[in-house]
Amino acid sequence: MNSHTYQTKRGQLEEYFDRTASDAWAKLTSDAPVSGIRKTVRAGRDRMRQTLLDWLPQDLVGSRILDAGCGTGALAVELAQRGAQVVAIDLSPTLVQLAHERMPPELAGKLEFISGDMLAPSLGHFDHVVCMDSMIHYEKHDMVQVLNRLTDRTAHSVVFTFAPSNPILEAMIRIGRIFPRGDRAPFIEPVSENSLRRAIEQTDTLRDWKINRTQKISSGFYTSQAMEVCKT
Repeated sequence: MNSHTYQTKRGQLEEYFDRTASDAWAKLTSDAPVSGIRKTVRAGRDRMRQTLLDWLPQDLVGSRILDAGCGTGALAVELAQRGAQVVAIDLSPTLVQLAHERMPPELAGKLEFISGDMLAPSLGHFDHVVCMDSMIHYEKHDMVQVLNRLTDRTAHSVVFTFAPSNPILEAMIRIGRIFPRGDRAPFIEPVSENSLRRAIEQTDTLRDWKINRTQKISSGFYTSQAMEVCKT
């Protein structure tokens, strides 16, 4: 992993999600009224979250799961409701605090929200890892190395999303600059599915892992692709 580019991007993401647009993300991830553009993003994120949940066992009792890039905690809550012990981590202390506030009280013993780095070894080992739209801002090489670091302490599967490279998405990225400057996210890094597949398959330290399912979700201004890698 290029530690310089990874750390630089981490800093940009923390600045954006914790200081610049935390109010906008709090609204987006709630039931509050939003603009037409953000309605499409909300709908796309809802579909993506359900896709990732569908790829995990319905019964998660006895499982330990990492929600890497948990945001305001919607995915983590659903995992805990299935019986999992969930460690939910995000770079933004503001969003993590909001996740704490939104957490159903009955899940307090099953769900731990933390502000920090998803790659921290101190988080321990997991049965499954979920990364919803938390790796889309990293370049392909760094994305694969993040995957490599996560699988090193995962027993069964890692489900994650990436921004699939195509002309429509490239246009959306350019049009996305119409958002008010304070609400703009750091640029995402589109990558083609074939290129990402090759990079994963050619990484020696991932030789015990195989790509299983993949699914693209497009909803207005939201385009993201889920991928599942499983231990062989």
